[in-house]
Amino acid sequence: MGLLTIGAFAKASRLSPKALRLYDELGLLNPARVDPVTGYRLYAPEQLDQARLVAWLRRLGMPLARIQHVSALDAAEAAQEIRAFWAGVEADTAARRNLATFLIDHLSWKDPAVSPTAKPLGIRYAALSDTGLVRESNQDTAYAGSRLLAVADGYGSGGADASAAAVDVLKRLETDTISAGDLLNVLEDAVEQARQAVHGVPAARSTPHDAGTTLTAMLWTGAQLALVHIGDTRVHLLRAGELFQITHDHTLVQSMVDEGRISAEEALSHPQRSLLTRALGQGADETPDMRLHDAQQGDRYLLCSDGLSTVVPSEDIRRVLAETGEPDDTVRALVALANGVGGPDNIGCVVADVIELEQ
Repeated sequence: MGLLTIGAFAKASRLSPKALRLYDELGLLNPARVDPVTGYRLYAPEQLDQARLVAWLRRLGMPLARIQHVSALDAAEAAQEIRAFWAGVEADTAARRNLATFLIDHLSWKDPAVSPTAKPLGIRYAALSDTGLVRESNQDTAYAGSRLLAVADGYGSGGADASAAAVDVLKRLETDTISAGDLLNVLEDAVEQARQAVHGVPAARSTPHDAGTTLTAMLWTGAQLALVHIGDTRVHLLRAGELFQITHDHTLVQSMVDEGRISAEEALSHPQRSLLTRALGQGADETPDMRLHDAQQGDRYLLCSDGLSTVVPSEDIRRVLAETGEPDDTVRALVALANGVGGPDNIGCVVADVIELEQ
């Protein structure tokens, strides 16, 4: 088969002549020959596979610059690059889905105070942070107040300062009067201020990237808990005796589980299980998840660092949450549970019970 005209090649490759001209100008898909008299572009049949790949990658939404890079790779490397690109697309989609869910919940929410039958609810809470039995210092920060619950797990030489700085910023929400209409903006501003505070921690250090933190916090709104989450600190909900994890870990192994590359069981012992894909810190992806959760009387929330969640089996955590009474007793029991199996990491935890307030 001889060379194909641009029209014939466009039809065979499912790319428009206009797109082919653009890709030629960018050096992405050059014609095999350009007629010196007419200037017509002519393509070789063996270029169809590359053209079809370009068309498929465009349908995926891959930028042209990245397509040019992928096109120059061998098949195995190209497949790996496409897998990495798609994982990023899914992460971005998930973040936007979370924001859309937050907005829908936020805009649909009606203040329970307008309903004469609504029961006023509050929270009873306790926080505890412990060094554990192996680490020399404690980089976890745990805080519980009448409106704010927060756990942050610092990393790097400035990790303790980073986790404390992030939580200190959010503590300002305790005294602020926040209307339902301002909730989303207030949370977004608070996370941005926490980010700036964390970035300021290592300013005087020789290694500017050596400080960061996870951050998981819940703001009590009177009938709902607004969640901000980044990293691998977790929130669990005990409701009617069942334990639910309501955050999604931002870790390499969790992304591998999501992609089906390893099982959840394999993730528990993976050597890179602590490698974060999101955190507050220089050079990190600092995009938080945000959600609203409707609270019910009798709910029990646990916020904890991985010094508890990756050390103690979830059934043991559920049992302690279900069987221990006051939040103060519960956080002590959970820390003791982690230390009872070696306490290999710092332990930060917050327990909050949703209760009916006396009228």
